[in-house]
Amino acid sequence: MAQDATSSPVKGTTPLWFWIVAGLGLAWNIFGAVQFMGTLSATTESLQAQGLTAEQAAVMLGYPVWMTAAFAVGVFGGAIGCLLMLARKAVAVPVFALSLVGYIALYIGDIVHGVFAAMGTPQVVVLTVVVAIAAALWAVGRVFRARGLLA
Repeated sequence: MAQDATSSPVKGTTPLWFWIVAGLGLAWNIFGAVQFMGTLSATTESLQAQGLTAEQAAVMLGYPVWMTAAFAVGVFGGAIGCLLMLARKAVAVPVFALSLVGYIALYIGDIVHGVFAAMGTPQVVVLTVVVAIAAALWAVGRVFRARGLLA
């Protein structure tokens, strides 16, 4: 029977889609890391220059430390998880789980701290997509581990 590009004819052979998922996941998380680094140096003026109102900038700059930490765990956990996946290491799966927990904590923080209320629907959509991608990376990592692609 012929194999398509998404299946693995021999256990341990790495299908093309493995590399695509891991590579795109890494690119996504590098983008997130750049965004995170930008938050560390943000000022009211820089946020207003990006189109935020003074009130929105105040909310963004008023993050409690735990939310900044949750963002860091989410984004750097995702990047490290993708690097581990590219290295075909099974430890990528719990690292992805930690990243997901970080993003869920950030999501809760955005609700509690009033970020969603201040920023509106676009912020809800963006962070929902971020959590969904983190969950997908964790789930795909579990699939790859179960198929023997991660050791």
